[in-house]
Parts: sequence; C-alpha cells; structure tokens
Amino acid sequence: MITVSHLRKEYPNATPLTDVCTEIKKGEVISIIGPSGTGKSTFLRAVNMLDPPTSGQIFIDGEEITAKGCALNLVRRKMGMVFQSFNLFNHMNVIENITYGPIKLLGLSREEAEKRAMELLKTVSLTEKAYAYPDELSGGQKQRIAIARTLAMEPEIILFDEPTSALDPTMVGEVLAVIRMLAQKGMTMMIVTHEMKFARDVSTRVFYMDQGVIYEDGTPEQIFDHPQKERTRRFIRRLKVLDKEISADTFDFLGFNSEIEEFGHRNFLSRKSIYAIESIFEELCMTALLPKVEKLRFTLEYSEQNDKIAATVCYGGEKQNPIEDMDTISLGILKLNASDIDWEYTDGENRLHIHVR
Repeated sequence: MITVSHLRKEYPNATPLTDVCTEIKKGEVISIIGPSGTGKSTFLRAVNMLDPPTSGQIFIDGEEITAKGCALNLVRRKMGMVFQSFNLFNHMNVIENITYGPIKLLGLSREEAEKRAMELLKTVSLTEKAYAYPDELSGGQKQRIAIARTLAMEPEIILFDEPTSALDPTMVGEVLAVIRMLAQKGMTMMIVTHEMKFARDVSTRVFYMDQGVIYEDGTPEQIFDHPQKERTRRFIRRLKVLDKEISADTFDFLGFNSEIEEFGHRNFLSRKSIYAIESIFEELCMTALLPKVEKLRFTLEYSEQNDKIAATVCYGGEKQNPIEDMDTISLGILKLNASDIDWEYTDGENRLHIHVR
C-alpha cells in the first residue's frame, strides 16, 4: 500500500530524515517509536505530503505522490490523519465537524453525512455529544471525535501523530481503545506513539527511528524482547549509559570516579549503589586488569524499567579471566558488590558482565 524510497527531509538547521526506506502492506499496523527529535512526526507528515520531503519517493497504491503534477487532494482522501492537538473546528458542533468533509469533498447529502456521523459516534461511544461544541468536551472526547471525523472520509490508511501526548493520563485509555478497535477491523495504520505497552499489543510491526532512519524494523516481539541493535536495546529498556574508553597510561582515576558519582546522582541511585559501582571498577579494572592490558572499555547501564544496574568490561588480547587471578581481598570486595559475574571470550575480545547489587 505504501512504498517509501530514500526519503530525506532537510531544514536550514536540521535534517530529521536522512534516508528512510520501507514498504507497508494493507492491514498492517505500524507503531513508530524512538527518542524525541528523531524524525517520527516528520516522517508521518512527509507520507501525507503535509511536509513534503526534500528528496526521495513515496508511492501510495503504486502512484507516486512525490511526483510533479500528482493530484494530491485525491490521494489524500485515501489517508486520514489524526493530530496530537485534535484540530477540531471550535465554531462547529461535533456533528458539523464530522460531516463537513464528507459534504464538501465527497459530495454526500447532509442527511447521508449525518447518518454516517451518528454511526461513527456510536463506534467511539459519544452519540450523546453529537450537538456539543469542542470546548464542552474533555481531551479524550475531543480525540475520539477527531478519529470519528477522520473515519467519515472513509480512508484506507490512517496516520496518528502522537494521539495521546496532549491528554491527561486518565484519558489515554479511551483513545487507545478506539485505535485497538480499528486495528481489529483491519485498518491500515501508522502510529507515532510513546505508549510502549500499546505499541506492543496493537502493532503488527514496530519501527524504531533514530539518526534520521528506520534504525530497526521488526515484529513487536523482535523489537521489545530481542532487539538486534544497541540503540534500540537501550531505548526499549530505558537504559541510562555511561561509556568510557580507558588507556592505562593516561587514565584519570579520580576524574572517572567523579563521572560515576555524577551518573549516580543524575539517575537517583542510592549512595550504596554508587559505592558498589566504584568498588567494582577499582577492584576489577584498576587492580586486576589495567596492570596487564593497555586498553579497556567500561560500560555502565542503569535500567529505569527494572531499576537494575549492570556493567560490562571489554578488552582485547588473549583469553584472560581476571577473576581467576584476583587476590582474596579484592575478590571478596568484588563479590560483596556484584551479584553475578560472567566472563566470555568471543572474536578475540574478553568480556565481563557484572550485575551490581
């Protein structure tokens, strides 16, 4: 249904899309996730040509909508868009908001359009609000009306741009329930969302966007349970990371200890946890490894999702498990602060995985 080829979007001071390529089939529900500022909403607006791309091609049902002379208004009838800010006409009541497009653009009679509007209001459980004005509605009700208005144009594809981001948390569920219902009916949808559980439950595919591209594309199970790429893994597990390349001859131990302290305070770690990280680093890296290896990488990860702290130490050379050569006191301190320590040797690299107590 949708083919996107080498899509790029440039602004004078930013390039949110660098090279986006994908294909979307009829009936697929695509959730688009990723950090803020990585081009998710820009991508959606480009697909609808609300914000035309700088270069690249977009095809809808085989027709190139980025080509000069394309009848965009006709193509856009296939694509409805639901915005985070609702975009209802405040001077019209609900029924007028829903019937305006079908009467003006689809040529329906007022009677036909109103009949269809009432059916859609029943679908979103808001028939009693038919003659209310937007100012009389809650945020969740406004968004459900916006979805009904989009459906009134009988689109084949619906694009949702963060449909719950402007809502009070108590109202999010009612909007997501409507989107779930549309997914069950086989509607083709692309949804920019920060609701990870919803994305997992409702999607057939998930796009993780980063660095101006679809960085990883897979089923919800693949993306949420078995991400293949490091940036995806860190985002999904809400990981905060401190990464340090260390050379034995130039390393500033006191300076790095300050970095650990700052990392701990920034992520509200307990004093005990910060001390445990510092102790693990001192005994394992400073005492056991740096006298024997020239370089190593120390990576510290804190997961907001499960409140766990883990460290990884990587270094090259021959197989060398430092745990086997540590003295009794250093090993005792290490085990006091680490719940698990696993060593492996893969492709010429030693790796230690440590879970901090």
